[in-house]
Amino acid sequence: MKLHVKKGDTVKVIAGDDKGSVGRVLKVYPEKNRAIVEGVNIVKKHTKPNAKNTQGGIVEMEAPIHISNLMVMENNTPTRIGRRIDEKTGKLVRYSKKSGEVIK
Repeated sequence: MKLHVKKGDTVKVIAGDDKGSVGRVLKVYPEKNRAIVEGVNIVKKHTKPNAKNTQGGIVEMEAPIHISNLMVMENNTPTRIGRRIDEKTGKLVRYSKKSGEVIK
């Protein structure tokens, strides 16, 4: 299944506790329909001491958020995403339904 968000996209959260937040997509989990967005859905995780973190303690990290709660930003405005075949290359590309421009 194709998703409307990809790694590196700037997205706006449209529902949930972090509604209105804007961030960059760090990772997408297509099998779960979730994505990790920078600075959004911060949770506290209790960690044991290990080689990376010798002290251990409480670490704040981003948790995955459902992609239905995300909207892609183009030119600082949220937009819906469509797909069409590019005339030049013949490949399927994403485009903004608001402006009609192709999203890279």
